[in-house]
Amino acid sequence: MKQSLLFTQTRKEAPKDEVSKNAELLIRAGFIHKEMAGVYSYLPLGLRVMNKIIQIIRQEMNAIGGQELLLTSLQDKKIWEQSGRWDSAVVDSWFKTKLKNDTDVGLAFTHEEPLTKLMTEYLRSFRDLPVYVYQFQTKFRNEARAKSGIMRGREFVMKDLYSFCRDGKEHNEFYEKTKQAYVNIFEKLGLGDRTYITFASGGSFSKYSHEFQTITSAGEDSIFIDEKKKIAINKEVLNDEVLKDLGLKKSDLVEKKAVEVGNIFSLGNRFSEAFGLLYTDEKGIKKPVVMGSYGIGPGRIMGTVAEVLSDDKGLVWPKNISPFDIHLISIEDKGEVVKREADKLYETLIKKGIEVLYDDRDIRAGEKFADSDLIGIPTRIVISEKTLENGEVEVKDRMTGEVERKKVGEF
Repeated sequence: MKQSLLFTQTRKEAPKDEVSKNAELLIRAGFIHKEMAGVYSYLPLGLRVMNKIIQIIRQEMNAIGGQELLLTSLQDKKIWEQSGRWDSAVVDSWFKTKLKNDTDVGLAFTHEEPLTKLMTEYLRSFRDLPVYVYQFQTKFRNEARAKSGIMRGREFVMKDLYSFCRDGKEHNEFYEKTKQAYVNIFEKLGLGDRTYITFASGGSFSKYSHEFQTITSAGEDSIFIDEKKKIAINKEVLNDEVLKDLGLKKSDLVEKKAVEVGNIFSLGNRFSEAFGLLYTDEKGIKKPVVMGSYGIGPGRIMGTVAEVLSDDKGLVWPKNISPFDIHLISIEDKGEVVKREADKLYETLIKKGIEVLYDDRDIRAGEKFADSDLIGIPTRIVISEKTLENGEVEVKDRMTGEVERKKVGEF
């Protein structure tokens, strides 16, 4: 991508009503556009990051046997009435509307109900199980507050995976596989060292669920961490019984603010019984399917990375999810030497399969460097008359600030 062709531009200021650091930086750098409170559009640079996050998650879900599908956002009132969750007194975050024929519909905030209903047409025998399905799908939640940028929106993409198993043992085995898959995901996203598996309420289905909480002062949750054991407990469930159960001492715990970037929890027979999702076992006995639900928010991850890995100059993307591998900057001279060499290097890198954002714009060097810092691509290559005196370019690591010289022919 040549930067002169990129329709978005950097900005010195974010919208005055934007209070979150992640949205301020992402808007200023041209990754997202704010439509209204809690609603953002993803621009070319932002969509590249989002797609890379999604692909990392997809690879891990496929590795544990997940099958990808895509369900509709429009929801049938009758299906949700079967589980008791259509009532706004039970779920207060619904967006609801009516079709022209006066049929009530909602915009999905999750998909346990419709997917369980769908599975009644396909899962009948023990031979059909287990099944693990997931999707990347737009969810809608009518949040009372929406001031955390893309870390908490009213419209957002979620990866939600659902497991359908024969019994608790089979479910627990998959639950542990998913837990490890999530650990792998956050390692690959550059958040592994600050993301904790956090014990949280299991509701009526199990003793605990597990959240994945990333430490940040912008987080809305409080968690207590045993840093030696790398175990965390959500403040909402912290008590003596939980401490004893987990073999922890309150004196060893440190309280920190965090943002929930993923969660996994058991559903038991809650939805399978509500929708008659039964299977016939080896003895011909009908039994309810045991279910689990596993969520992770690609957009929330993107916002969290912007919060915790940025610096005073701008964004700092981990290599795995950066919009481009290299930011190539040419410092123009009065002649054409620098331009020719920069164009040549750009083509060389592209042919090698390296993703490059090439700043070929006719603006001052200081503006180019400031924009590069703000955009946050991990490797910056600068080519100028000065570097070319020795047939070299300057290579800078955005995260460490380290600078080295390399020969043009090394690329």
